[in-house]
Amino acid sequence: MRALRILLIFVVILGGLFVIADRVAVHFAEGEAADRLKTTENLASTPDVSIKGFPFLTQVAGGSLDDIEVGIQNYEAAAGDGAQRIRIDDLRADMKGVEFSGDFSSATATSATGTATISYDELLKTAKSEPTRVAPGVTAHVVGLSDGGNGKIKVTVEATVLGTELPEPVSVLSTVTVVDGDTVRVKADGLPKFAGVDLAENRVRTITDFQQKIDGLPGGIKLHKVQAAPDGVEITVKGSDVRLAG
Repeated sequence: MRALRILLIFVVILGGLFVIADRVAVHFAEGEAADRLKTTENLASTPDVSIKGFPFLTQVAGGSLDDIEVGIQNYEAAAGDGAQRIRIDDLRADMKGVEFSGDFSSATATSATGTATISYDELLKTAKSEPTRVAPGVTAHVVGLSDGGNGKIKVTVEATVLGTELPEPVSVLSTVTVVDGDTVRVKADGLPKFAGVDLAENRVRTITDFQQKIDGLPGGIKLHKVQAAPDGVEITVKGSDVRLAG
């Protein structure tokens, strides 16, 4: 009986040591993965990397990790022709089935899903902020974007008619969508009226409608869905064979 107790104590101690070793190893691996991702994606700050699943050491022995969560703050993505940048405030992705090389120099996830947030101020840079002629004697430009409720964006426009700026800006609710996996498109559901002046739809839409291309997301993930939210547009991202490093 005494021998059994000793054996049980020994097993518990070994189990505890294994858990400690496993957690130390996963903490070290998270730091290494974060540093490699920062280098690979040329990030300004070190991302958050969390390796899920237990035990970690047996996953490593098998050459594949079940689940890795990555968080990147203030990611600068390429916009348009690549000369401009657009800031993504909070990019988070859940990587599944991550396989890595023997020396850990490369890692690729079978699939990835996540979310990203772009503030209205950042998206506003895409809209025409300089007065543009939309009809004889009428100029207009977008001065603000905000949450319009029910997944819509409220686009606020100021206009000048015959040299006089309208006392109040006008606004229109717009639908926001993802096009071709790399572009956020904002399109007005209706057309605003400027002091009762009827304007050609195609001219008004040069002001109210716009789009922003977003290239170079980490690992090649793509935009999937988008909707308006209180603090900006919330985007769902997804991808397959997503490269984490190497």
